[in-house]
Amino acid sequence: MEILEGILTRRSIRRYTCERVPDEMIMHILEAGMYAPSAVNRQPWHFIVIRSKETFRQIMKIHPYAGMLESADVAFLVCGDTKLEHGPGYWVVDCSAATQNMLLAIHGLGLGGVWVGIHPREQRKEAMRQIFGLPENIQPAALIACGRPAESKPHPQRFRKEKIHWEIW
Repeated sequence: MEILEGILTRRSIRRYTCERVPDEMIMHILEAGMYAPSAVNRQPWHFIVIRSKETFRQIMKIHPYAGMLESADVAFLVCGDTKLEHGPGYWVVDCSAATQNMLLAIHGLGLGGVWVGIHPREQRKEAMRQIFGLPENIQPAALIACGRPAESKPHPQRFRKEKIHWEIW
């Protein structure tokens, strides 16, 4: 798949088959996340790979939009390390770039995935802290549910010329 095609055709997939995602694919997804740009190349991210159905159930209890974990094979918790960030708040944008790289890798591998927001919702962040025993300097940013897609979605038209400004507003 060409890069531009992958970017334009990636969709949020929330239904998955029961087919297992191989560990090799999981490692490719994590590698893609680690190749994201970050401020001053500080790479403040950490990733928790989740396969436990019990952990999925715990997350679904505290997160109103995590129901897709019911059929997901794997999930990734993307976290930022405030001790490694370039400055206050940079971990958020750095982890967002890593999350997008991972979503594109998931799509490129023929899998389906969806970004489940954690940051900036303090209640969700605290719940993730409790579930995963996160140290104080580790901030949960996003959860990515992943699996073999059991749905496909049409390519939407999102390009809007009226959103483009040349030189000045």
